[in-house]
Amino acid sequence: MRWQSMLAIYILFWAFSVFLVLPFGVRTAHEAGVELVPGQAESAPHAFNPKKIAIRTTAVATLLFVLFYLNYVNGWVTAETLDWVHR
Repeated sequence: MRWQSMLAIYILFWAFSVFLVLPFGVRTAHEAGVELVPGQAESAPHAFNPKKIAIRTTAVATLLFVLFYLNYVNGWVTAETLDWVHR
């Protein structure tokens, strides 16, 4: 596999992982015990930390990419494995 393909696939895993990571560890102002800012939704997160989310996302994306690459090299799951119609 070319390095450009690997980079593109990793970026796709990273973008997908953002949506997996975002809901975890979110606390609302009510849960944090602070006052709401006027006009703030009650469900809005209390403190948004993009650095923490980026680190978590990178860890999840790297794990998923390593599993993908190991499957690519070793051929654990192939298209024939997933073809249940023509067995």
